[in-house]
Amino acid sequence: MSGMLAVVCFPGSNCEHDVAAAWESVGGTAAIVWHTATSLGDADAVVLPGGFAHGDYLRPGAIARFSPVMDAVARFAAGGGPVVGICNGFQVLTEAGLLPGALYRNSGLRFLCKTVECEVASTDSVLTGGARAGQVLRLPINHYEGNYTCDERTLLELESEERVVLRYRGENPNGSVHAIAGITNRERNVVGVMPHPERASDPLLGSADGRLLLESLLVASATVRRWAGGNGTGPESVHASGPAAS
Repeated sequence: MSGMLAVVCFPGSNCEHDVAAAWESVGGTAAIVWHTATSLGDADAVVLPGGFAHGDYLRPGAIARFSPVMDAVARFAAGGGPVVGICNGFQVLTEAGLLPGALYRNSGLRFLCKTVECEVASTDSVLTGGARAGQVLRLPINHYEGNYTCDERTLLELESEERVVLRYRGENPNGSVHAIAGITNRERNVVGVMPHPERASDPLLGSADGRLLLESLLVASATVRRWAGGNGTGPESVHASGPAAS
């Protein structure tokens, strides 16, 4: 199984190579796609990684949502393609309207960088399909604005439709409503999570629990309906030397 993952890179992203390396470690192939790209090429799945897109000016994800690549991401998601936003990527997905709610400052007004326990609240998503309901995963968080919030109607829908995929267990580190650490859309193919599965993909990192989520996404990338909107030439890549001037 060798799903092609498009890892979207905005100015200020800093986890794109972590995601690519972790994805390749579970058997996939990855290409980094610069935010000015208008096509995702032959991608089977998409990840919006962590970081500080556009320096988090205005608010996290508020500028990134207007990047040309987001039109391609929206089309890919509408066609059933798996899309995952991690940390800053989750913030971008909410700003783009691909997921409901918003992320704002942690309740303690401190930047958080530590490993937390998360419970799998639903296995009905492209990211948690290989997990067990109630399974506890040790995953790192790294954010200042990870406090998930939404209106009462949205919260009721998320809970009643079992669209909360991850929930903080024990300590609620950032004050998120109902201890929400990750959610999915109604179609279950778009997921946003604040914890970083790619940073828990090897025992040397302190936990390998994130591999389960990446492996689930890899399986989903091979089984959901393939999006046919690519140009057939493959994603426009960014190499270690950095993106071309945009």
